[in-house]
Amino acid sequence: MSGVGAGRGHGGRIGRGDYAAQRKLNAQTPRVDHLVRRIGDLFRPYRGRLVLTAALVLLSAALSVVPPLLTQRVFDDGLFPASGRINVPVLITLVIAMVVLFVVSGVFGVWQTWLTATVGNRVMGALRVRLFTHLQAMELSFFTRTKTGVIQSRLQNDVGGVAGVLTNTVSSVLGNTVQVIAAFVAMVLLNWQLTIVALVLMPFLVIAQRRVGQVRARIAGATQESLSELTAITQETLSVSGILLAKSFNRRRSEIARYADENETQIGLQVRQAMSGQWFFAMVQVFLSSIPAIVYLIAGWLITGGAHNVTAGTIVAFTTVQARLLFPLLGLMRVALDLQTSGALFARIFEYLDLKPAITDREDAVSVTTAEEECRTDRFETRAPQASPAPGRSDHRPGIGIAFEDVVFRYPDAREGERATLDGVSFAIEPGQFAAFVGPSGAGKTTISYLIPRFYEASAGVVRFAGRDVRELRGESLVSHIGIVSQETYLFHASIAENLRYARPRATDAELEAACRAANIHETISSFPDGYDTLVGERGYRLSGGEKQRIAIARVLLKDPEVLILDEATSALDSVSERVVQQALDSATSGRTTIAIAHRLSTIVAADVIFVIDGGRLVESGTHPELLALGGVYARLYTQQVQAAV
Repeated sequence: MSGVGAGRGHGGRIGRGDYAAQRKLNAQTPRVDHLVRRIGDLFRPYRGRLVLTAALVLLSAALSVVPPLLTQRVFDDGLFPASGRINVPVLITLVIAMVVLFVVSGVFGVWQTWLTATVGNRVMGALRVRLFTHLQAMELSFFTRTKTGVIQSRLQNDVGGVAGVLTNTVSSVLGNTVQVIAAFVAMVLLNWQLTIVALVLMPFLVIAQRRVGQVRARIAGATQESLSELTAITQETLSVSGILLAKSFNRRRSEIARYADENETQIGLQVRQAMSGQWFFAMVQVFLSSIPAIVYLIAGWLITGGAHNVTAGTIVAFTTVQARLLFPLLGLMRVALDLQTSGALFARIFEYLDLKPAITDREDAVSVTTAEEECRTDRFETRAPQASPAPGRSDHRPGIGIAFEDVVFRYPDAREGERATLDGVSFAIEPGQFAAFVGPSGAGKTTISYLIPRFYEASAGVVRFAGRDVRELRGESLVSHIGIVSQETYLFHASIAENLRYARPRATDAELEAACRAANIHETISSFPDGYDTLVGERGYRLSGGEKQRIAIARVLLKDPEVLILDEATSALDSVSERVVQQALDSATSGRTTIAIAHRLSTIVAADVIFVIDGGRLVESGTHPELLALGGVYARLYTQQVQAAV
């Protein structure tokens, strides 16, 4: 592929230095209130289920403090009543009530778990789809400067990393809050002096929890960044292309070492993440374990002092309720800690969701069909050549006119002061014409093919399609009228039929066969044991270059576009394959406006018009004989190729 777009190395390996800003973002501890608000927005579509979940949580939490109160009655009224004799009827009644409460709480718990799991996973799934949808809308330059593995990591690892927060946050916050309030009230009712003892150290635990959360958030950010790099290495090196490259350059050991080094970094970060906060939780455990003993001591001191409201039942009930208070408090701390820890992950997810696509449709954008109707009397329409319909086409459409008017373009990552990739390029292609773009490597030919379907936006000037500025057209409508066959054909790891139907999912078998016959590939496919059900392998590696190109041409024919862009579609093929593919291309271009970006000039000598691009400028245009007679850049390139062939 020629042109600056290919020469820049877009999509290659990008050093970690390019993610300095991302690292800085990950190193920051996001505000919990801001995260809670944005997480709450994710749950908004599930209000009904959340209300039901909240009701169950509130009931379960309220019921959880009743058994300790019944326990007090069991001790004071059943086992050790004032009469001195066990009150069997009261004891049986209280025990039955406790069992019924446990059964009801268990049922509520299962129902609550199902609801929270369902809502949480749906929220997580919706977040993943939302992120994927948003990425689909991003401009091409975003993907040329971002590793595929990093994008995959955001979709899989980051969203998966917040699954626990999404599934447990609401129920945990509601349930633990109600339990804390109910337990606190019960403790005060039982004995206010013991309540003060049980809660005296809680503020110190809250302060410690915040500090631990900040540390864990920073470690979580570094862990996910390392995991992104690990995913990127895997995606690069274990693809078919990566394996072939490593084997051909004997770089197997270095790739293993690179993966092992990053894996070692990941291990260290995972260990740090696992250990961070362990001293805090150990301190909490000591505190929780010590409180009952301290309560026993204070209770004994109160009884010795003559307190009459401290009985054996009170002590047992209080220590039970105290556990019902401290463990929910610990649960709330864990939620806050999880939010802080997950803050870096949410920041990475929201960072992508907050990206604004550089190329979007205007509110008043129209379809290409509307533009064509408005342009029926345009000069392109009146001078259109009478091309014959392409194979399989049901109507005769002479193609669509394309024009560049003083177009200037610089790639988004171009350095300041760097020469523009395209500098004041102007030309016009009439409907149905076969136009070729030639010139030295890096001249800007491929960039022109990117601007027509608006994969990139012109920095200045106007790109016209069907007489309208492409910025005035709806993106989907524009692309639906354009078919592209590039030098590097991409096929999915699926059957030939599935790859063909990517252009038109509801195409019939007869339509598939007609397109493949027109692309000169049907007989080859029929010779395979599985025919159209043959799996092509990763990126089509089970097929030859010529076979892949002809399948790509058939796929474009199935789409049936009015404009066909051929970006050096035969330059990587041998002479035999090139001849067969060229025959398929001749069939595909019939009745369509065709733009061919060519390195081998022998493939475009019959073009209606040839545009010569050099240094980002249009320097020559005309037919093959006219350009040879001119004796300029084209004549020099053609002479060099003819001499090289001899």
